[in-house]
Amino acid sequence: MKNRTTLFLGSLIIISLFFSFQSRFFEIAKQIEIYNNLFKELNINYVDEINPGGLTDKAIKNTLKNLDPYTNFFNEQDVEDARIRREGEYGGIGISTFYVKKGIVISEVYQGFSADKAGLKTGDIITNVNGQELATLEINQYSQMLKGVPGKELSLKVSRNGTVLNINLKLDKVVLDPVPFYDMIDAETGYIVLTRFISQKATEGVTKAFNELKEKGMKKLVFDLRYNPGGSLFDAINITNIFIPKGLKVVDTRGKIQKNSRTYKTNREPLDTEIPVVILINDRSASASEIVSGALQDYDRAVIMGTRSYGKGLVQRYFDLSYGTQMKITISKYYTPSGRCIQELDYANRDPKTGRVPKFSEDTLNEFTTQNGRKVYDGGGVNPDVTVNSSKKTEETDELLQSKAVFNFVTNFTHQNKNLAVENYQFTSSNFNSFKTYLLEKDTAFVSKEEALFKNAFKEASNSKNIIKTEYNSIIQKLKKEKVAKIALNEDILSEMIEDEIVKRYVYSKGMYKHQLKNDKTIQQATALLHDPKKYNSILNN
Repeated sequence: MKNRTTLFLGSLIIISLFFSFQSRFFEIAKQIEIYNNLFKELNINYVDEINPGGLTDKAIKNTLKNLDPYTNFFNEQDVEDARIRREGEYGGIGISTFYVKKGIVISEVYQGFSADKAGLKTGDIITNVNGQELATLEINQYSQMLKGVPGKELSLKVSRNGTVLNINLKLDKVVLDPVPFYDMIDAETGYIVLTRFISQKATEGVTKAFNELKEKGMKKLVFDLRYNPGGSLFDAINITNIFIPKGLKVVDTRGKIQKNSRTYKTNREPLDTEIPVVILINDRSASASEIVSGALQDYDRAVIMGTRSYGKGLVQRYFDLSYGTQMKITISKYYTPSGRCIQELDYANRDPKTGRVPKFSEDTLNEFTTQNGRKVYDGGGVNPDVTVNSSKKTEETDELLQSKAVFNFVTNFTHQNKNLAVENYQFTSSNFNSFKTYLLEKDTAFVSKEEALFKNAFKEASNSKNIIKTEYNSIIQKLKKEKVAKIALNEDILSEMIEDEIVKRYVYSKGMYKHQLKNDKTIQQATALLHDPKKYNSILNN
C-alpha cells in the first residue's frame, strides 16, 4: 500500500512538471509568434523603409534592459569586441578609445605599437580613416574602422588641439598584458598589479611575475587588484591557487538549473602558501577580483586592504546564436568559501515605476566566519580587513568620474605643459584649484542632475527664454559652484587620480606604476604592514 501511494504521488509530480513545462513552452512560442507577425507586418506596411537588423538589435537590447546589466546580446560587430575583451588579442594600432560624433577619441596609447610609433597621443580625435569621414557613419560602426589583419595600411586624419594631422601606419598584432607592471618595492617586498582577468594570460602573467620576484629576494607581496573589473572565473581560481593548497574550495556557483551550479576547487600545487600577502582593492574591484580577495580572506591567507569592493557576485556565460551573433547571460551567483554572496544590487526586485534597484545591504546582513573565526558579512562587496582612510565620495564626485571631465582637463593640461618632468610630480592643492576653475569656466562634460533638470526646464520655456535669460545664467553658475564645492570634499581622491592620469600621458602605464610605487599612500601603508609581522598576524588571527 505504501509503495502504491509513493508511486501515485511520484506520478502526480511528473505529470505536474510535464504540464508546467508544456505551459511554459507554449507561452514562449506564443510570444515569438507575436513578434514575428508584428515584424512582418511592420516591414511590409510601414510608410518608410526600415532597417531590419537595427530594429531587431534595439528591440532585443531594450528587452534586456529590465534584467541585470551583464546579460547582453551581441550582434556580429559586437562579438569581435567581446572576444577582444576576453582574450586580449586583436589586429589594431594599440590604443583604447571612446567615441564621439566627430570621431574616435584616443583614451590611451599602448607603448611600442604602431599608434605610439606614429606619434599618436592620448586625447587625439581620429576623424577620417582611409578617406571615410567618421562623422557620416553611425557611431556603432566606428569600432571596426581600426581593426583588421596585421599589416593592413591605414591613412588617418587626426585632430589635435585644433590642428589636423595626416598619419599613415599599419595594423599590428596587439596583445594586451593583464600584468603590466611588477617590481620590488624594497629588498624584501614585491609588488604585482593585475588589471584584468584575461583568459589564461592573467594566470600566466601573475605566475611569471611571482617567480621572477622570488628570484630577486621577495619575502612579502603587495598584490594590487584596484580598478580590476574581473574577467575569467577560471583564472580567478588558478590565481587563488598560487597561495593556497590543492583541493580547497575557492567558489560555489548556484544557478536556476543544476548544470549552472558547481563547486570550484584548486587543482594545482601552489607556488607559496606562507609568504605574507596584502591584497589591495577599491570600489572598482569587481567579479573575479572579489573571488580572489574573498577566498583568500576566508582562508585568512592574505590581509585585504583598501575600500569595499564593487559587489558583483554574478557569473556570466557566452552562448552562440544564429548568424554569428552571441548572448552573454547571467547564469548563477557565486559564493565565497565561507558562504558569502557578495552581490550588491538586487536586480530581481527592481522598482517597476522608478527603475531603482535595491541593495542587499539595505536589509539585515548575514554573518559568516573565516577559517580562523573572524567575522565577515555578505550584502555587497568584500569589506577590507584594513580600511584606507579617505574622504567618502559624494554623489557629485561619482557623476564627475562617470563623465569625461577629468580626461578633458588632463588633455588640456598636457597641451599646455608639453615637457613636464614627472619623475617626482605631485598634483598640488594649487593644481586642484586650477581643476575647479576649469570645471566652472570651460568644462561641458560634467553636468549635475540639478543642472540637467534646470536646463531642460529652460528649453521648455520657449516663450520666456529672453525674459529670464539673465536669471537662468545666474542660477546655472550657482549650480556649478555648488557641484564644484561638493567634489572639492573629495580633493584627496581626485588629486590622486588626476596625478596618475597626468603621469601616464608622459611615461605610459608602466611609468605611472613606477610613480605609484614611490608615491601611492595605500602601497606605502601595505608595505609598512608587511614590515610589522606582529600586527599583520594579529589581523589574521583576531
